[in-house]
Order: sequence, then C-alpha cells, then structure tokens
Amino acid sequence: MIAIDGKQPKGSWMGIGLALVMITLLPTSALATTQMAAVSQATCQPPALSRLTRYRVGAKDTLAAIAERHGLIAATLIGFNPALQAGPIKVGQELVIPPYNGIQVRVNPGQTWQQLAKLYRTQADVLFEVNGCVTTMPTTIFVPGVNWYTQANSGTTATPSSNLLGGYPLSERAAVIMAYGWQPDAAQNRMIFHTGVGLISQGGAPVLAVGAGTVAFAGIDPVYGKLVVVNHAQGLQTRYANLETITVKAGQRLRQGDRLGRVAAPQVNQPPFLYFEVRLNSPQGWVAQNPQDFVSGISDP
Repeated sequence: MIAIDGKQPKGSWMGIGLALVMITLLPTSALATTQMAAVSQATCQPPALSRLTRYRVGAKDTLAAIAERHGLIAATLIGFNPALQAGPIKVGQELVIPPYNGIQVRVNPGQTWQQLAKLYRTQADVLFEVNGCVTTMPTTIFVPGVNWYTQANSGTTATPSSNLLGGYPLSERAAVIMAYGWQPDAAQNRMIFHTGVGLISQGGAPVLAVGAGTVAFAGIDPVYGKLVVVNHAQGLQTRYANLETITVKAGQRLRQGDRLGRVAAPQVNQPPFLYFEVRLNSPQGWVAQNPQDFVSGISDP
C-alpha cells in the first residue's frame, strides 16, 4: 500500500522547502519489472494522474495559500498549470490540483521503470506504485517529489560554474549518514525525500563556508533549528543546519573556508552531524539540488 503525506512536517529540520512524499517500500525484488508486474492491483491506489482535481481561484486567494490548502508547494501548481508561468493567478481561473507534489513526465517508447527511476533519482518500485501498478508503460507518468523547474522534460539540472563552491563544509571529509533524494526509513518502512545530506562529525566541530558569499540568514528556524544560509553567485545557496552555535550575522560577507558556527552535540540514538543543502534560485524559489553535483568529497553512504 502507498502511504503519502504531501505536507511539510512541523518541528523537523528535514522538512522545510521540501515536498515530503513518503511511500511504503515494496520488497527489494520488486525492482525487477517482471516481479513488479506480479504485484496485485489491490495493493495499489489508482494512478496519481487519474486523481487530479480542479480548483477555481477566489477573490482572496494567493498561489501560496492554495498550495498550502492542498498540502503542496507552489512549484507543483505551476508545473501542472503552465499559464501560471506567464503571470499571477486570476480570480475565476481554474487550476489543476495533483494529489501530492510531483511532475508529469512524457515517456519515450521503450523506456523502463528502472531507466526512469535513474533519470529522476527515485526508485522503480516507487514509480510503479504511484502510477497504479500497470503492466504496460503509460505514455505519461507522475514522478512524485520532483520539482518541475529543474527536472521537467529533460530530467537534468542546470549547473552553475562548478568552481563557485570549491570548499567543504567541515574541516575534514565526513561520512554521509543521510543521503540526498529518496531514501528508505527503516523505522517507518517508508521512503522519504531528503533535500540535503547529513555529514557525520563531532559535536563542536567547526562548520565552514564552501564558497564566497553573503549570509542571508543566521539564527533559529522552526524546522532546521540553528541555521546559517549563505547566498553565492550564479543563483546558488547553501544551508548549514543542526548547529550548536552560530558565529556569523545576516549581511556578513564571507570567503571560502570562513567559520559559520559549530556542529551540535549528539542527540538520543543519533551521532552528531551537519545537515547541509545546496539550492538553486528559480522563479518559484530556492530549489534543492544534489550537493554531490556542487561540492567535491560528498559521496553516497
């Protein structure tokens, strides 16, 4: 069965700016197409694209308010309603509302679930269930949790100059305790989409700017906790969370390697770690990117 929650969690540093889509895991063997086809139709909901609804814009509506009302992010609504790319919403306008965050993707002839999963950095069994466990590949599928701005149509992400972020967020290379993208949550037997990476460190370890920039935020966030946000050139932004102390202020200019604060002490059943994100500016806001594409030394766990 698919368990989906499109709303952002409150009080969790993982959730801000991310459309959390949590999906119950199938057995690993379901990654094989022939075995996925054997899954009973009774275990799947109807395809996500068959559950689109309509909403008529009212006089006091805003795009952000409509998105929040439906447990979505604004970028999802823009992706399903291309007219919104040309200007603001209008009273009386009818919007298409998907059941949760994601994008529509046209499927090329011969493409498999495994190929599409690799292209959109998800898992084949996730795509299979979300699209109704159909044995014949549809011409259009729904990919959950992917922002249309960076991924739609091409499945690629525009990458600014790679030398902008030449540093590393810690003084030493660290193991990844939490990888970017769709990752299994063994405790809940579900898939969770992470907008950044967790780097194992030591409590009190210095946190460093990975590139020159300006501090956009330095303080306590209700989701991230103690957080530093740095804006860089070419529309890039980095975020450093799970901090014990912060040593910079908003508006401060930074050089690569400048100290931002220190990693928080270990928590119950959890080693100390830095939560690190890279985001790219877009008309729809700061879109999470895979830190591996921008900062060397970050590898899969």
